[in-house]
Amino acid sequence: MAGPTTRERGTKEQSGPATDRAPRTGRPGRFPRIPVGRPVVLLLALAILLAGGGVWALYGSNWLRVEHVSTTGTRVLTAEEVLAAAHVPTGVPMISVDTGALEDRLRKELPRIDTIDVVRSWPNGIGLKVTERKPVLLIEKGAKFIEVDHQGVRFATVTKAPAGVPRLELAAQRSPSLRRFGEQRLLDEAVRVAGELPSALARNLAAVKVTSFDSITLELTRDRSVFWGSGEDNAAKSRALLALMKAVPDAGHFDVSAPGAPAARAS
Repeated sequence: MAGPTTRERGTKEQSGPATDRAPRTGRPGRFPRIPVGRPVVLLLALAILLAGGGVWALYGSNWLRVEHVSTTGTRVLTAEEVLAAAHVPTGVPMISVDTGALEDRLRKELPRIDTIDVVRSWPNGIGLKVTERKPVLLIEKGAKFIEVDHQGVRFATVTKAPAGVPRLELAAQRSPSLRRFGEQRLLDEAVRVAGELPSALARNLAAVKVTSFDSITLELTRDRSVFWGSGEDNAAKSRALLALMKAVPDAGHFDVSAPGAPAARAS
């Protein structure tokens, strides 16, 4: 008896028995539920314990608490002054020290401080890195002197003038510039002129006199004076003045208010 043909065998193989075919339900397939094993539970519990232990170490333990506060960078201020103004209590958790508020308080109580960085030195120290303001001009007031920095900030009053700092004379009481610009603007102009002088001129500067916004005079050593004019074109005026001082070394008065046409005379 002849066996099934090739076509019949192929049809039978493709169809197969009914029990080999999965029933079609019309629903999308579902991912099998993976049971949470004991290792996963243990890892979660360990993570929770570690997090809780970290919080306890930072806030509750005696390991990470402030034991000492140090300061660096002081020049005129003393370390004791800075530490007293900082008033960081010992024994508190290191993490609880509000560094931003501490910096604000120090700048407010000690205006001589220009910038300050509060650094946590783990595990037990707080470091205060101080940068003090430097005076570029002095305003004489009676027997005392007001120090002015490069930003025009009057930050301290001292009884003894620091060596090498030129004096500022504001003599604009009768000038319309005072009413128009205000005293602070005139002060800022004087600071800008002094701050932009090259070192060859700055080391010979004894005083800056401001009588109006566009009338600034520099007093140099050896009884020399320079009419500077306004605080504009400072670089060009400096070059013109250095050239004049070299060409006319015995001159006592210079005018560089118009740097393109400078002038010098004996007295």
